[in-house]
Amino acid sequence: MSETPNHAMSRPLALVRWLNAVAAMVVVIVAVGGITRLTESGLSITQWNPITGVLPPIGEAAWQAEFELYRKTPEYLYEAGPAGMTLADFKFIFFWEWFHRLIGRLIGLAYALPLAWFWIKGAIPQGYKPRLLALLALGALQGTFGWLMVRSGLSGQMTDVSHFWLSIHLLTAFFTLGGLVWTARDLQALAQDPAERPARLTGPSLIVALLLFAQLLLGAWVAGLNAGHAAYDWPFMNGEFFPQPDLSRGWIWALTHDPFLLHFLHRWWAWVAVGALIWLARRVRKEERKASIAIHSAFGVMVILGIATVLTGVSLWVAVAHQLTGALLVASVAWGMHADGRRKALRA
Repeated sequence: MSETPNHAMSRPLALVRWLNAVAAMVVVIVAVGGITRLTESGLSITQWNPITGVLPPIGEAAWQAEFELYRKTPEYLYEAGPAGMTLADFKFIFFWEWFHRLIGRLIGLAYALPLAWFWIKGAIPQGYKPRLLALLALGALQGTFGWLMVRSGLSGQMTDVSHFWLSIHLLTAFFTLGGLVWTARDLQALAQDPAERPARLTGPSLIVALLLFAQLLLGAWVAGLNAGHAAYDWPFMNGEFFPQPDLSRGWIWALTHDPFLLHFLHRWWAWVAVGALIWLARRVRKEERKASIAIHSAFGVMVILGIATVLTGVSLWVAVAHQLTGALLVASVAWGMHADGRRKALRA
């Protein structure tokens, strides 16, 4: 027996506005995460204190204590050089990591507190509670992955976080963003038609998602390995089309660790992803023209910014804009995939 939403009490449009606001916050934290990575700020806070960590160090003694903890990390020991680092330099990188964590906490509150309020008020349509709880769990998992990523760079001789953990952290954020957008679109449709059912994932959309996932994974590995610095020319890499990969430890290692090969793959797999995105955009352009335009705009800007990132020698703000546009692309693709699901249902 199918569930019928209780529209006397449910408030789908209020939930849509809430989910869209949280999705916008996720886009912001992705951009700040890019700044944190590019300024090598991620290891500046060596502890995870969910409550006391809300406030930055207060007073000279507290700052010196934090700085002393950082000076024990492999990143400082192996990369600071003979001149070391000043306290002012440390405060700069500390700010970005602290700000990144603060936004994460704010997102948690911005999601959990309204969810509890909607739940208590009976404003959540039937069938949506499990999905909203799953998104809450994803947010908690995202925070856990973030700390595991940081911890990976605090031991041994690692001077950076593991690029594997970085990719898990980033892709979980993208998956959460997609889930927020998809759920908001389902609720938007429900508000317009009480008989509307949730959209289903189609085969073509799944193919597009997998091809885009591969590109985003490559991008995360490029960021984690600083592989953007492997070449500053385009379309060639250091004057050659195909770089000479380091195969001394085999192809598997090269495909997951070699900066030159990963940079090359990220450059050219992008065009495979673009082809898939054009296919998706064309599939939904009649039913959801705005989603089609959003997809085309996002990947077009992202490609331009990707090339500009290379040609500017990984300029901070160009690279951050590239990552920010990646988040907007994920949101637009989730919108398009949802539209594709509704398109199939309407034609069934």
